Amino acid sequence: MVSFGKRRLGDGHPCFIVFEAGATHEGVESATALIRIAAEAGADAVKFQIFDPDKLVADKSLPFTYEILADKKTGETCTITEPLYDILCRRCLGPEQWKQIKKFSDSLGLAFFATVGFEEDIELLAALNCDSIKIASADIDHWPLIRMAAKTGMCIQMDTGNASLGEVEQAVEICNQEGNQNIIIHNCPSGYPARLESINLKMITTLKQMFPCYPIAYSDHTPGWDMDVAAVALGANLVEKTITLDRSIKSTEHIFSLEPAEMKGFVQTIRDVETAMGNPRRILGPEERQKRKNVRRSTFLKQKVQKGDRIRLDQVEFRRPGFGISPKRFEYLVGARFARDLNPGHPLDCKDVDKG
Repeated sequence: MVSFGKRRLGDGHPCFIVFEAGATHEGVESATALIRIAAEAGADAVKFQIFDPDKLVADKSLPFTYEILADKKTGETCTITEPLYDILCRRCLGPEQWKQIKKFSDSLGLAFFATVGFEEDIELLAALNCDSIKIASADIDHWPLIRMAAKTGMCIQMDTGNASLGEVEQAVEICNQEGNQNIIIHNCPSGYPARLESINLKMITTLKQMFPCYPIAYSDHTPGWDMDVAAVALGANLVEKTITLDRSIKSTEHIFSLEPAEMKGFVQTIRDVETAMGNPRRILGPEERQKRKNVRRSTFLKQKVQKGDRIRLDQVEFRRPGFGISPKRFEYLVGARFARDLNPGHPLDCKDVDKG
């Protein structure tokens, strides 16, 4: 269990719902539009990505391949390859713009956090009084970055992507060395969108067993929300889902993102699943006990009997409701004697049995 500002995350607490807008916004205007819709849908937080393309990408021609929705009506897709540098430049904002976005999130009661790439990004989130900071799966072995993030005392979220379990353990240990145990570990499938074979939802169970002190999250890169529902059912404490203003925008990650009309349904579905998961113990309330009696059976005589007759199975039938002697209790009475004369249709009661 960890703290995320005033919220608590972990088993026994509601699933924390994060809408990811970092890959799909194109500036302050679209970012604030996505934040507003996320708040209206009932999300707990919005997430962005803070990277300086000029510092991050040494080879500005480095290609990145992803799918887009070519035709929204038919669902036809196509593959695009373009420089990663160009993609990152489309979503790059300055400190003042991030300050504006954070302030807007605060005004709507949404937690704001971001994936970071450099020390100055960590310093920016600290200056903005953010409650959490995220490390990309590609940086799971970037110990200096993880160490700097952990020193802030903020909640550290780690994407694990293609990392080995040993690398995840090492990253957690780096945080612990800096006195930070406020950690959330994400199962984050690779691919844009992720292939079903790469999702490995069972990793949620594995991570919960390996790291019982930390919430386990699921970052979704698939269309729809089937995988998110499955993740919550497996015990995910946080789900992160990418959102967009229009799934047909010709850029990375839009193809599998939720559109505005779907976001509220996504949140409600997650909450419904949580309610339906119920309690691991079977506890019957008064209403359930009453209904159970209505559909269970009691023992009724199907023929006339006399006082002193032996009780036999062929003398009775089992009918609803179950307010009298149940079929299982009747088995203990076979061979005993009737305490009085009784007519057909009589619901057998304990006082009808000779106690001697």
